[in-house]
Amino acid sequence: MFERLEMAPPDPILGLTDAFKKDPRADKINLGVGVFKDAQDRTPVLECVKKAEERLLKQESSKSYLPITGAPEYGAQVRAMVFGADHEIVKSKRGATAHTPGGTGALRVAGDFIKRMLNGNTIWVSNPTWENHKGVFSAAGLEIKTYPYYDAENKCLDFDGMMKALSTVPEGDAVLLHACCHNPSGMDPDLTQWAAIAQCVRERKALPVIDFAYQGFGDGLEEDAAGLRLFCAPGCELIVCSSFSKNFGLYNERCGAITLVGADAESTDKAFSQLKLCIRQNYSNPPSHGGAIITAILSDPELRALWEKELKAMRDRINGMRHLFVNTLKDKGVARDFSFITRQKGMFSFSGLTKEQVAALRDTYGIYAVASGRINVAGMTENNMDRLCTAIAAILRT
Repeated sequence: MFERLEMAPPDPILGLTDAFKKDPRADKINLGVGVFKDAQDRTPVLECVKKAEERLLKQESSKSYLPITGAPEYGAQVRAMVFGADHEIVKSKRGATAHTPGGTGALRVAGDFIKRMLNGNTIWVSNPTWENHKGVFSAAGLEIKTYPYYDAENKCLDFDGMMKALSTVPEGDAVLLHACCHNPSGMDPDLTQWAAIAQCVRERKALPVIDFAYQGFGDGLEEDAAGLRLFCAPGCELIVCSSFSKNFGLYNERCGAITLVGADAESTDKAFSQLKLCIRQNYSNPPSHGGAIITAILSDPELRALWEKELKAMRDRINGMRHLFVNTLKDKGVARDFSFITRQKGMFSFSGLTKEQVAALRDTYGIYAVASGRINVAGMTENNMDRLCTAIAAILRT
């Protein structure tokens, strides 16, 4: 039976990494895959993570299964970080959290829950969005519709187009929103725009699904949650899908969470019981180690302070690379205005480079970016910046 199958196309992002690894050029640069790099072009293990692991190694006494939804203390720490420890959702207990295998696992569980338990058929995603959003929700059986998001010509949020589309969303449909550091554009709404979006989604009686993959990578832990919290009016319903790959550097631990928020504690309990069925019939229960690390860090004041310091250092480095990139292009004589990159947030940016220019960068210079022109700013370093900008300047001239 296997012989009848054709070779599947490579994943547009992970496949790019495979091609990068096979490239023999010593000065190659990978701006495709979404991982943070330090000034030495390494993806480091955070010091707070190392300290937490040392404690866990001494204290761990069992490798038994976790509950279907993970450790309760993990869920409590996640809710406090997402909503704030004193938020009404936390105090009223109308939020419930399950530990998932990464943010992608959270999204898939959300898709299964919407399709199977809510009888939902459609989810609206931004155009553009993270490429795998469409694959994950389609695999769950949902129809994908899009709303305008990024104005490629003016390099800004297409807020009017976005609102016009959202005002047509039928009651009961789900709407996926990026809480901060939009992937792939790096362009986020301001708080006034977030308030209008939240009101529109509420009026349409749609279900907000918030993808929160980069908390702390934009402006700060609290600042990056401000837009999401505007959806959290009393009696609201929403789903939050969190990832801790980036802000804890736990990429290969695959640690995420899905949080259901119901109108009240009773309705949340009922919905959460149905969510547990989706998990049980998928991966049964989550892996332990990543969640244990996060719980240890967030519950200990010393480790929490160290984590926030390291998180700020990562955020500051990304923002510094944005400015250095723009300034270096100017120094290379590039006339095109790239200043919009300094107004974007998080790891990613739409560079404005065409598919053909991206291909030329890869083939001629060994510089890898996604075909859409999305670049990972966190993959830039002081050491590779001159070569990167020299190559871009040459490509733009031709």
